[in-house]
Amino acid sequence: MIERFIVVVLFDGVDLLDVTGPPEVFSLLQREIDEPTGYRVVLAAETPEPVTTSAGVRVLPDITFDEVSGRSIDTLIVPGAVDVDARSQVRAVADPVVVDWVRRSAGRARRVASVCVGAHILAHAGLLDGKRATTHWSTAGQLAAEHPAVTVDADPIFIRDGDVWTGAGLTACLDLTLALVAEDFGREPAMRVARQLVMYLQRPGGQSQFSVSLDPVSTTRRVDDLRHHIARNLSRPLTVAALAAHAHIGERQLTRLFKAELGMTPAAYIEAARVEVARNRLETTDDTLDRVAGECGFGTTDTLTRAFRRSLGITPAAYRDRFRVRAEVP
Repeated sequence: MIERFIVVVLFDGVDLLDVTGPPEVFSLLQREIDEPTGYRVVLAAETPEPVTTSAGVRVLPDITFDEVSGRSIDTLIVPGAVDVDARSQVRAVADPVVVDWVRRSAGRARRVASVCVGAHILAHAGLLDGKRATTHWSTAGQLAAEHPAVTVDADPIFIRDGDVWTGAGLTACLDLTLALVAEDFGREPAMRVARQLVMYLQRPGGQSQFSVSLDPVSTTRRVDDLRHHIARNLSRPLTVAALAAHAHIGERQLTRLFKAELGMTPAAYIEAARVEVARNRLETTDDTLDRVAGECGFGTTDTLTRAFRRSLGITPAAYRDRFRVRAEVP
């Protein structure tokens, strides 16, 4: 039997679900297959003292960082933590001690996976330089600003770049861990685990982790007005020139505002908004692809398909097949 030594990093303030979700998936797999999984999951912290999570629940480490040192690690899982200020602004935090230990330990791991804002710890450790990565949507802008060498994509549920995996917010830790299980034992056992968890398997890593409407509200009223204008007029042509005229500013200033406030160009935002509306149509209606493309502003099914491939890594038809919500027949 191959031993798969899995280390989940533990520290004060860590998100509780980030810590408990992945071990639950690994544990459930043993119920679903006859052969031993070899998974041995431990929670590792700087000291053996109980760690207080963000939920206020205390968790006891299995092992200390020093006791892990020198051992080969199959999977190193790095959860995250955030601070919320008086204005309810969320910022990911990265303990230097944890960052240093993760940096030194990653070289002994077959693969490294961050959960939610744990991507910030990987980035501080230099493990995401030159790689594409995701994190919780609320801190994606912070990750991109603090680590320009990282290609941050705030949309997918999880991303794999080589032997480094990054996951989006909270419950996406289950999707990411199911993908790790599928890599080790195949899709069918992972599907059986998903059924035990009463969740869909397998949301593709490219499925959007949030709706465009959940984007953080910008600090500029002008940009908020433009976002609402775009939402009301998605089926119409929305050029940069037309948006600039609507806002009574120049085209360059418009582009600078969108990049500063929303982290993307006006064209990218418009496409994301159209994809979001198209996703909803595909999930909830029987409209033809031609009709969806026309009413969402894509014009043609070819344009719709290209946008879906760019944003979600999947065709509209395949997306509908996976995520169509059908009424149950009594």
